[in-house]
Amino acid sequence: MRKKTNKDNDIIDVSLKGDSVSESPYKAKGKVWVEKDGEVYMGWGRVELLEQIDKLGSIAAAARKMGMGYRNAWLEVEEMNRLAPKPLVIKMLGGAGGGQAILTAEGQKIINEYKELRARFLEFLERFG
Repeated sequence: MRKKTNKDNDIIDVSLKGDSVSESPYKAKGKVWVEKDGEVYMGWGRVELLEQIDKLGSIAAAARKMGMGYRNAWLEVEEMNRLAPKPLVIKMLGGAGGGQAILTAEGQKIINEYKELRARFLEFLERFG
């Protein structure tokens, strides 16, 4: 059995057991996301965005690092904050030096919970590998 993920770490890919001579051509694949009222609340890309915001202190810098537009990143943060029980990111208006964004304790909590959910999903897939 072999586990791999696509370049964005979004799809989990587990090769299933083959015979003793060769690897099986079959794979179990899956993606994990969390919805609230039918809207995507959290997925791997959003976790990466939150981690970059935490690391860089800026939505714009996080967007650049991830190769996405600032507006898209800003809209993702707005949507996550709207769907979350408490804000995940606090945005501060910028001046000459630009704005600042801070990951909240709730933001760190959802990152940890999502990673735990993903790890359990991987364990589930590996049971078939």
